[in-house]
Amino acid sequence: MDQARTTISKIFNGEPRSYTRFNLTQNMEGDNSHVEMKLSSDMDDEVEANGVGENINQHNRPYYPSKLNQRSPKTVCGFVIGILFLFIIGYLIGYLSNRSTDKTEIKSNCPVFNEIAPVRVETVYSLDWSDLRALLKKKLTTSNINTSLKEFSSANHQAGSTEDEALANKIMGKFKTFGMSTWTDEHYVKIHEPGSSNNRVLFPCSFITYSVDFRRLRELNIDVNGKAVLVRAGLLSFSEKVANAASLNASAVLIYPDPVNYNIKDDTALFGHVHLGTGDPFTPGFPSFNHTQFPPAQSSGLPSIPAQTITIKQATEIMSKLGGQTSPDGWSDGMLRGTMYSLGDDGDIITVEVNNVLIQKKIHNVFGVIKGYMDADRYMVIGAQRDAWGPGFARSTVGTSLLVELARTITDMIKNDGFKPKRSIVFASWSAGEFGSVGATEWLEGYLTSLSLKMFSYISLDEVISGFDSFKATASPLLYELLESTMKQVMYLKFDATKSLHEQFAGSNWEKSVMEPMGLSHSAYPFQTFSGIPSISFRFTSSYPFGTIEDTDQNLELYTFYNTLKLAKTAGEVVGLVTLRLVHDHLLKLNVAKYTSVIRNYVSQIRSKVESCQMSGRLPSTVTMQWLLSAQGSYDRAASTLVSAIRNSDLEDMEQCRIINNRIMRVEGSLLSPYASLRESLFRHILLGSGPHTLAALVDHLEAIKGGLESADIDQFKNQFALATWTIQGCANALAGEVWDMDNEI
Repeated sequence: MDQARTTISKIFNGEPRSYTRFNLTQNMEGDNSHVEMKLSSDMDDEVEANGVGENINQHNRPYYPSKLNQRSPKTVCGFVIGILFLFIIGYLIGYLSNRSTDKTEIKSNCPVFNEIAPVRVETVYSLDWSDLRALLKKKLTTSNINTSLKEFSSANHQAGSTEDEALANKIMGKFKTFGMSTWTDEHYVKIHEPGSSNNRVLFPCSFITYSVDFRRLRELNIDVNGKAVLVRAGLLSFSEKVANAASLNASAVLIYPDPVNYNIKDDTALFGHVHLGTGDPFTPGFPSFNHTQFPPAQSSGLPSIPAQTITIKQATEIMSKLGGQTSPDGWSDGMLRGTMYSLGDDGDIITVEVNNVLIQKKIHNVFGVIKGYMDADRYMVIGAQRDAWGPGFARSTVGTSLLVELARTITDMIKNDGFKPKRSIVFASWSAGEFGSVGATEWLEGYLTSLSLKMFSYISLDEVISGFDSFKATASPLLYELLESTMKQVMYLKFDATKSLHEQFAGSNWEKSVMEPMGLSHSAYPFQTFSGIPSISFRFTSSYPFGTIEDTDQNLELYTFYNTLKLAKTAGEVVGLVTLRLVHDHLLKLNVAKYTSVIRNYVSQIRSKVESCQMSGRLPSTVTMQWLLSAQGSYDRAASTLVSAIRNSDLEDMEQCRIINNRIMRVEGSLLSPYASLRESLFRHILLGSGPHTLAALVDHLEAIKGGLESADIDQFKNQFALATWTIQGCANALAGEVWDMDNEI
């Protein structure tokens, strides 16, 4: 009888039973699932933790005899046997039925779940930020970076060469090994190569000057019309120097490296290009795909005069033989050891002969992607130039190696540590970077429409290490806040003293100490100013011999005091943390409020100059600041409203976060002037680009109007003024959200 009572008690009161729990998670590629089967015998603990343990305990109270005990033993025994018989029959029916219908064998990575019941699905949580930081620092190692540096180092890998293609295949192989989806795109571009006859420069020369001092030539009443000019490399790009000389009707330009800025041998030549733009200059604004059949075209940024680089030895010889008036104070440099020299006169004759040959070459860009787990259709790109004219160790090898190692590190974090990026990361290896970001720009031109809707950031790895002296960066204002916070989290090791990058380089005003304007020489420039994608590039820098055959691993070690690997790891951590922040958080770490001060600064300059020109009678009173000020106010309000919306929103609501992120992503692209022709003005960003559509050009135009210069054109100014105003207003409207959320009158 006691045994029967125990059996009945177990049936009705029960013991803690085991249950099967299935954990459904996606793998890195997002197309398979992982099934984790867990048998639990501690249900009581789990239920008590959820506040329902009291009910269970009630079933375990002491047993008290019921009226059942008052019946005869024969009746009770029959009753118990009947219950047990019914229980056994029911159990056997259920067991046999289950065996006949459920024949699925549960294995790891099995995609079939619909026949398993019940299934308990647990929410998948990503690692927190401190975990991600620690993992990145641990997995991005100097030993792996060193291996990649050796593997991707090459004495010669010019764009379109067999060596360049071999590197491309090697990078793609790495991406595939990491489990990434890969692809390539081909472009047929026109580039220059040396002809059968070498370029020649025959002395004597005419005039010598720095490109930044062309205006001083006018003050000295020196006319360079029809003359060859000798300019020092540095400050501006080669293309900007040649454009400045051409604007003064010079006949040719010779560019030399000053020993003050270049610690190279006297007979070492400089490599470079003089296209005032990026991409293939013979397909301006559209991609160089093989199937395109566009009529012959040419970029307006191609020079109209010949240009040639010369060595220190050649420049010294030319300068020592010039006649004419003596150079003014402050023009002395390292060429003649600080002595004064002459500027040349009409009796100095020089012959500049350029025999470059224009050829068409096929280039390859290589891509690998880590797909996001929530917003896979939103992605950022990390890119690095692959080609170089010479060894190009600092120019391309370091960036390429870091590209591969970051891909290795992040995929490893996904496979082995449970990291699940919300958005996708594309890793890109570009070709023909030496000719002006040709490979990258052609890709942007080919996919401009889709990129502007999907791509939210670009990080350049080009030239990240060239020395130990300083840390410089250039970026979209949207990324300033993220960069500063990252600098505070990355440690910088120098001479056994460990500080954060921010402590080492930021000083009292980090923007003034670290940030610099983004220009043509920065590989992130076309992403920022042509495509309207928030971009960033940075570098540990010194006076390094970029663009020469002296760009080798040995020289880079000398310039970094044999800390190349440590600096590479530090640079990799900066890129890695910025990347992880952009793909980990619910909201994009892009600060739209930062553009408020940038726009306000330009509007203040324009207002001051407009009032000055009107007071002097050079600008009619009908030109009003009302609408520009209104557009500025609209952006201020839209940015403030978005900040408030973020503060008051449920950031666990994924749909709400996606709506907010869409508004953030519209800002940069909305600052591209829709009224500028891509054929004439490729870099349409009105705040960071170049051309007559920019706010900087409006400031310069007002200065020309005030000075009564021939270049001043009031009607043209009024037209550009109106278009720039509406571009700002359009950006404010895009940031505000939907059309029914706007309160601005047109």
